Amino acid sequence: MTTTDRIRELFDASVATKQASRDVLAEPIARAVDVMSEALRTDHKILACGNGGSAADAQHFAAELVCRFERERPGLAAVALTTDTSALTAISNDYHFDQIFAKQVRALGQPGDVLLAISTSGNSANVVEAIRAAHERGMTVVALTGREGGDIAPLLNANDVEIRVPADSTARIQEVHLLSIHCLCHQIDATLFD
Repeated sequence: MTTTDRIRELFDASVATKQASRDVLAEPIARAVDVMSEALRTDHKILACGNGGSAADAQHFAAELVCRFERERPGLAAVALTTDTSALTAISNDYHFDQIFAKQVRALGQPGDVLLAISTSGNSANVVEAIRAAHERGMTVVALTGREGGDIAPLLNANDVEIRVPADSTARIQEVHLLSIHCLCHQIDATLFD
C-alpha cells in the first residue's frame, strides 16, 4: 500500500465516522446550542477545558466566541481554562494536576455559566474534577466525549448535555469534536444574532 493509498483510507475513515455521528449527535448538539445560547443571552459565560488536542479545541472554541466565527457580531463571553500558564503551574505545584481546571472553575464560575468539558476518552481526571466543581457552582456542563463516555458520563445530570462521538479512535473522535465545535459556534451565532 502506498502512502497516497493510506492517506485516502484515513480520509475515508474520517468521513465514515462523521457520517455515523451525524444522526447520533445532531440532537445533543442542538441541546448544547440552547444551553450555551441561553447562558450567553443572560450575561453568563462559557468556560472550556481539556488536555492536549482537547486543550487546543477548548482554546479554538473560546477564540471563535470572543472574536467571531463566520460573521461580524459582538464578542461573546468565553474563557479557555487551558491558557494561563501561571495558574496551571501554580495549581499543579501547590495542589495536584487533577485540580488545574477545578480550581479555576471554583474561582471564575458562577451559577448560570456553562462548562465545556472535552475528553476523548471521558476519563481525564482533571476534566472530571472540573465537572464536579462546575456542579458545585451551579453551572451546566456540556461534555464532548467519545468511546463509552468514560468517567464523565455518569457524572452528568439531567440539565447537562453529553456529545459522545460513537468511535474508539482518538483521532476520529477529535475530528468530530472539531466539527461539533463548529456546529456549536455556527448555531449560537444563528440563535443570538439572526
